[in-house]
Amino acid sequence: MSLHYVALGDSTTVGVGDPMNGSSTTDLSGAGARPGEGWRGWASLLADSLGSSHRVTFSNFATSGATSDLVATQQLPEIGSGPIDLASLIVGINDTLRSTFDPGRVRDHLHVCAEELTARGALLLTVRFHDHAKIFGLPKWMGRPLWQRIEQVNLAYDDLHSRYGGIRLDMADYPEVYRRDFWSIDRMHPGERGHRKLARMFADELTRRGVRIDVPPNLDCAYKPPTKWADTVWMVKEGVPWLGRRAGDLLPFAARMALSQRRPASGALTNAEVQRLEA
Repeated sequence: MSLHYVALGDSTTVGVGDPMNGSSTTDLSGAGARPGEGWRGWASLLADSLGSSHRVTFSNFATSGATSDLVATQQLPEIGSGPIDLASLIVGINDTLRSTFDPGRVRDHLHVCAEELTARGALLLTVRFHDHAKIFGLPKWMGRPLWQRIEQVNLAYDDLHSRYGGIRLDMADYPEVYRRDFWSIDRMHPGERGHRKLARMFADELTRRGVRIDVPPNLDCAYKPPTKWADTVWMVKEGVPWLGRRAGDLLPFAARMALSQRRPASGALTNAEVQRLEA
């Protein structure tokens, strides 16, 4: 039996955090990598596992740094024509880190993708995101607004699942997601263990749906997770500077939320206060 699997998404679907050569370090963006350019990842692991019982055609169009808009306008047109059996659509975290974040537009872009993929016969693979701020160790005043945005993206995926069905993993249902060894040194992308586990979770759900998988994704890791020392060094050299750069988008929103929660319910920020926060 043949099976055509198409993957759309961002750096997680590219495979960033699961380097093919086993290196324990990686920059936060994946250096603009495309699938196969030094990365393996959960989607490739799942495709290999499906290949144990099917003739699989796997096409990964994910790109590092992708937002929902980019997936809908650049990746989706690349998939060509013809039937699709399986399609993963996992994107949205990069949207939450932008000052231009608009949950309505995220939802619309996701629906554009899901409508075309399912119209061509695809069983849709999606997720509900966990609280990334807990993994990265953000202060509460900054982590809370990020989680609020992630929840708005999750609501879009709820709507997607309700309309188009498919398989949706709720990442918060898996306790290991909050374990340090699930993640690569950057804490934003799954490490080898995380990618393997994500592939296995989707494989288990596919099996429950009657999709034959003779050899499920292996959970045994070839490489050790980063040491605490490597973790600390990376955070000082790479993580803090990255957070400083990305905070330029999230910081004004976080500050407005923090101030509004400290004020009486009837209080409102003045225009001057808003301008100072966004300066």
